[in-house]
Amino acid sequence: MISLDDVGAHPQPPAAGLWSVRFGLYLPGVTYNKDYRLKVRVTHEADQFVRGIDPQEFWMTWINGSPLDLWTATVPFVADPPPSYFGQPGRYVYRYQLLRSDGRPIAFWFPDPFARETAIGTLSAFTIDPQAQPFAWSDAAFVPPDVDQMVVYEVNVREFNTDFDGLTRQLDYVKALGVNVLELMPISNVKETVEWGYTPLDYFAPDERLGGPLGFKRLVNAAHERDITVLLDSVYAHTHPEFTYNLVYEASGETNPMLGRFEGEFFQDWAGTDFRKAFTRDYFFTLNKFLVAEYHVDGFRYDYVPGMYDGPAGQGYADLVYRTYQHSKSITRFQAATGHSRIIQCAEHLPDAAGIMAQTHSNCAWQNGLLDRARETARGGSVTERLAHQLDPEFLGYPSEHTAGGDTFPVAPFQYLESHDHGRFINEFGTMNLRDLLGERYGNRDRFYKMQPYVIALYTGKGIPMLWHGQEFAENWGVPPRGLGRNLFERPLHWEFFYDEAGKALVRLHRILGTLRGTHRALGSRGYYYYYHDRAHLQRGVLAYRRKADAQGTSVSEDVLVLLNFSDSEAEVWLPFPPAGRWVEMIDGTLSPIQVVQNGQWFPAIVPSNYGSIYKLT
Repeated sequence: MISLDDVGAHPQPPAAGLWSVRFGLYLPGVTYNKDYRLKVRVTHEADQFVRGIDPQEFWMTWINGSPLDLWTATVPFVADPPPSYFGQPGRYVYRYQLLRSDGRPIAFWFPDPFARETAIGTLSAFTIDPQAQPFAWSDAAFVPPDVDQMVVYEVNVREFNTDFDGLTRQLDYVKALGVNVLELMPISNVKETVEWGYTPLDYFAPDERLGGPLGFKRLVNAAHERDITVLLDSVYAHTHPEFTYNLVYEASGETNPMLGRFEGEFFQDWAGTDFRKAFTRDYFFTLNKFLVAEYHVDGFRYDYVPGMYDGPAGQGYADLVYRTYQHSKSITRFQAATGHSRIIQCAEHLPDAAGIMAQTHSNCAWQNGLLDRARETARGGSVTERLAHQLDPEFLGYPSEHTAGGDTFPVAPFQYLESHDHGRFINEFGTMNLRDLLGERYGNRDRFYKMQPYVIALYTGKGIPMLWHGQEFAENWGVPPRGLGRNLFERPLHWEFFYDEAGKALVRLHRILGTLRGTHRALGSRGYYYYYHDRAHLQRGVLAYRRKADAQGTSVSEDVLVLLNFSDSEAEVWLPFPPAGRWVEMIDGTLSPIQVVQNGQWFPAIVPSNYGSIYKLT
């Protein structure tokens, strides 16, 4: 079993005024008795590119009889004479080298797969700081939302506002959209400077380019202070070719303890992670526990689950989410009053999102249904009941609750109009002649108003609404359907859009809807949904549906009617208003209230063009 106390780089407080660092690395099957030797090469970051100052090299000792073939060394940091900084406080970078006893290199250098800090590229790091104090967390009272209350904001940290601190400064802006879950695209170290993060070099350290461990802790703590949950996009099905457990075992020819052909391989040129291997299963379970404890993360969006799923009773994905769920039940912030855990475990299993929620301890999943239906309609297709039914995932076969292994908890799929994997939604309504460096056209933001009914649907339908950053002001980058230009090209948000006519109108609408979603139980991710199928509505480009919530405890019952107009003309549609009473429009409050005398009485309702109305019984 992996012990994080054994591996990584651990600075030791001074003994007789001298700092030391204990290094440890598991290399199963790579032993001294097989004529392998291992050294660690260390340099102070200030010496890294100084001519004449070479890295210090230290031999590692193989621990005979250790189950995972641990190599270790405790290195005293004796100060070198100037101009070297070695032995002084500061940040150090290191890497390992695997050799034969005669000095022939096998793997010339490789990073530490358990490093708690990284430097840029394939370098690991640690810091010697005599003044270091434990991070001052202030989130003890934080409780993640349950599935019914979640509103998600997907973020590429670098593209959003440079780094963790940039995102931290914008948290109040994000919260005002009704968001209470941040889903961060991968934040672990990657080879390229511009990269989406889906080929990780290592896993235990937030990328230095984004602000490293301290920057990430500041972000999570600040998010929790604002009642915002933090969800990590976790790439466990495959790695970068230079990931240590690929590089070392390719070079040595020894049996790989972690990688191999498993299920639904994403890359054909190199193997992904093999969950039939005990070391792989232990590595990622240990990682999940570490991220929850060290960084207070609240859950995981598991990337490309088909590459790690071998069935509901398999050794891959199902086992990992089950064990992670069981572990989370002992952590106070996840403990719901009903006894279930609030940890978020979201599967990207696009071939069968409903199935993965029904068969595993996943409480949510990505699925492209709403994105596909919305784009069909936006591209000129007529408004049909297919779009209305997509707003009711249970009607389409999605579960609303998962019961297995003595656990019962609520579940719901994500719903979104945009994600990092697709071009911007505004682009579906037309593009400009202006192109980016890849030749992709920018979307025509003059047609921003066409987005409005879809946004209202996103916030008022069932399922968990997810926004892709910049959606709220009609960000208009194009994304090629394939090729390296998808993930190796940076698309920073055009924050100037926030201030123009389109941006102001859409941000305002998102904020209103976010407030309504957060204050009305009837608009939650699960619960009652009734679609008023009426051909006269469809002919006018209108959809109408009812959401409601029964009285519960001190909460009163709620009844809401939603009308969406996807046409370019104002529409008057008739529909039965279920209970008698006064119905008030909640988006703008400018439409006259409707006074219903009898239950089910038919009344005409006005729906503005390319917009919608939300009536609430008062």
